[in-house]
Amino acid sequence: MGSRRLARERAVQFLFQCDLNPPENLEDALDRFWDSQRASVIAEDKGPATWGQKTETAPLTAEEASLRAFTDGLIRGTLSHRAQLDAEIEKHAKNWGLHRMAVVDRNVLRLAVFEMYHRDDIPPVVSINEAVDIAKKYSTEDSGRFVNGVLDKVRSELMRPSRIVK
Repeated sequence: MGSRRLARERAVQFLFQCDLNPPENLEDALDRFWDSQRASVIAEDKGPATWGQKTETAPLTAEEASLRAFTDGLIRGTLSHRAQLDAEIEKHAKNWGLHRMAVVDRNVLRLAVFEMYHRDDIPPVVSINEAVDIAKKYSTEDSGRFVNGVLDKVRSELMRPSRIVK
C-alpha cells in the first residue's frame, strides 16, 4: 500500500473519531491518535505478549514524519473547510442528508471533496479513486458506488482538469 493511501486511511479514521466525538483540543487529539497508531504498529510487530505494555518513545523515522505531515494536512484542511465541504456534498447527494449517510462515507466524501477543491497537487480522479477504494474497504457493500456517484458530480463542476496537477 502506498504511503498516501495509508495517510488517507489514517485521515478518515481520525475524521470518523472527530465526527462522533469532537475533540476539545485538536492538537492533543492528534497527538493521542498518533501515539495510538504507533503503539498499534509496535504491538503488531512484537505480538500479543507486548499488548498493554508502555512503548518506548523513539523519535519518528523520516517515513513516519512524512506520513504524519501529509495526514495532518488533510485532517486540518478537511476540518477547517467542513461547512463548505458539507454544503457541497449535500448539494450533490440528492435525497441524502449528511445525517443519513454512514459515518465512514460522510468522512470519506469530506476528505475527497477537500482534496478536489483545495489540493491542486492531487488530480481529482486520484481523489475519487482513493475515496472509492477506502469506502469499499471500511464501509458498506454499496459505499463505493455511492461515494463514486457523489464525487463524480462534484468533479463535473470543478474548474480544473480531472487528470492533471495544477
